[in-house]
Amino acid sequence: MSKKFLTDVIVQSTEMPAIAANRLAADLIAAIKTEITGTGRFTLPDFGSFVVKETPKRTAMNPRTGEKVAVKAGATVRFKASPALKDAALASMKKAKKKAKA
Repeated sequence: MSKKFLTDVIVQSTEMPAIAANRLAADLIAAIKTEITGTGRFTLPDFGSFVVKETPKRTAMNPRTGEKVAVKAGATVRFKASPALKDAALASMKKAKKKAKA
């Protein structure tokens, strides 16, 4: 999904001018970022949740040289789909398989 996709959806559903819809999409993305950085979590019911997880420091291996490299501790954002989204995706996948067989 992209900002342009969000803008297009907003324009189609509200008949809002594209410039205003683009600004709204940018504001939505900024609000989500602010919530994730502030609380470490952002949840949309029937869609899923974004959660910040800490990654520990570790030792990795350079695949070219085989040399061991120290990797610093950090953080990443993980997404967990809601049961409703999982069910919808599964139903869509089954439908596509049936259509491909026909």
